[in-house]
Amino acid sequence: MGTWQPDFAVDVRLTLSTLRHGAGDPCHRVVDGAIWRTSRLDSGPVTYRIRQSPDGCVDARAWGEGADELIASLPELLGSRDDPDSFDPRVEIARVAHSRNRGLRIPRTGRVLEALVPAVLEQKIVGLDAFAMWRRLVTRFGETAPGPTPSGMRLAPTAETWQQIPTWEWHRAGVEQRKARTIATAASYAGRLDAAARDSEPAELYRMLMAIPGIGLWTAHEVGTRALGDADAAPIGDYHLPALLGEALGDGTPIPHEECEAFLEPWRPHRYRLVRLLELTPGARRERRGPRMPRLDYRAI
Repeated sequence: MGTWQPDFAVDVRLTLSTLRHGAGDPCHRVVDGAIWRTSRLDSGPVTYRIRQSPDGCVDARAWGEGADELIASLPELLGSRDDPDSFDPRVEIARVAHSRNRGLRIPRTGRVLEALVPAVLEQKIVGLDAFAMWRRLVTRFGETAPGPTPSGMRLAPTAETWQQIPTWEWHRAGVEQRKARTIATAASYAGRLDAAARDSEPAELYRMLMAIPGIGLWTAHEVGTRALGDADAAPIGDYHLPALLGEALGDGTPIPHEECEAFLEPWRPHRYRLVRLLELTPGARRERRGPRMPRLDYRAI
């Protein structure tokens, strides 16, 4: 509890923004400039509020059994393990984006399931639909968060609860059964996955994740950018990546999906950082008109 002056440049709101899954995320709210989040740590559930002053000082408050653990892990959460200074932009658009976003760091939560469930829900569907699924499931099966939280905040379900959600409840939330099985299976390994995030190299966690049916490289890397703070976990396979790379770094035409990984190779070990910086750059991608990814309602199937 109290205030902390980081010895590195960090924009708290920008850094933690990737942990939010939609404007109505029950586990992440921004109220009067303060970021409120809930989480399940090894020591227990926690609600925390982080506010940054203009001089960069961070004020953190936490409630619940996990409060002390959260405060102890705050530097890692805000990117103390990240090394943005070693990033070589290589091209002007990346150099400018890096200069304008000096406070961007890759956060590390250490919580695999917390990142994995939303990533599975977001596979190959429109983000708004996935956010609605997450919101409904957390509201329905999560728990009351500790402390004086903003209205509507919840703790995400426990690993055991994710495994016990009935088939019809997944259906009501619009989640296809393939994804429901993937989440339930992953939840049964939650302890091992968190241990790997804590004790192993990223490649080992990715190997474990991709051994679970329904989890590929894109999903594993989505977990890596949040649970591990992996600046190299590029979103290979992302629907929007070919257009982003082609328009920002190529000749204006989308890079073929199968060529995206090789295209990003010169920016290793900062491939995700590059993509994130391009996403934050106005004009890096032209406004799209016409058909996008189709919206599907699995409740009608």
